[in-house]
Amino acid sequence: MHFFAKKPFPVLSMLDLVKELKGVFGMLRDPEHTESVFDIEDGLRSAEATKLSIEYILSCPEMGPVVRERYLRKEPPDLGALAELPVGTLGHAYSRHLTTRGFDPNYYRKVEVIDDESYCIMRTRETHDIWHVVTGFTPTPLGEIGVKAVELAQMHRPMAAVICCGAVFRYMMRDPDELGKVLDAISAGYQLGIHAKKKLLSMKWEEMWDRDVADIREELGITAVSPRVSGEDYDDERL
Repeated sequence: MHFFAKKPFPVLSMLDLVKELKGVFGMLRDPEHTESVFDIEDGLRSAEATKLSIEYILSCPEMGPVVRERYLRKEPPDLGALAELPVGTLGHAYSRHLTTRGFDPNYYRKVEVIDDESYCIMRTRETHDIWHVVTGFTPTPLGEIGVKAVELAQMHRPMAAVICCGAVFRYMMRDPDELGKVLDAISAGYQLGIHAKKKLLSMKWEEMWDRDVADIREELGITAVSPRVSGEDYDDERL
């Protein structure tokens, strides 16, 4: 097994390690604790795997230009105005996704955009719920894992890998009867992400509010996953 010694294993700083462990243990205790996800991501910012992820993103013909442009939403989305758009449009679906669940579109932990890495973090956080709408993963613990699997496939994000692996470990140890559903969600998300025609990070969603979700999915080359993959047994206004 000498091949393990070919490259030194990158070591996180003590502060980053504390952040990472805090996030991992928080997620293992409560998969729905959003702050744990941010702790994991913040703790990995100095990791070599994160740097390699950013290099991969920048090398991508679709994602690289958007990252360099620093494209971000100019203001918080007006959910009331989006709700007035026709049923089936991205804006209407996004507004419904948030309002029916009492979600705040600005829930995420903010980061100052000073480089490529911080931009990717901020852009992924502010569009997270749009990814839910477009992919069909509902915001359940299984649905969140599915979206992270999409991120892993398309962006090679180490945070997404940690969450997917942590989810497998957590359910294997605490809810082994549900492990199959976790693996299904990871598989569905990864396959969706790897076979999509376009990278979701490259999309300027805020310029697409009035477009039909069905047309956007066709452009991306994806089919929305069933809500059952997210652990739900009802049809949540499938688009």
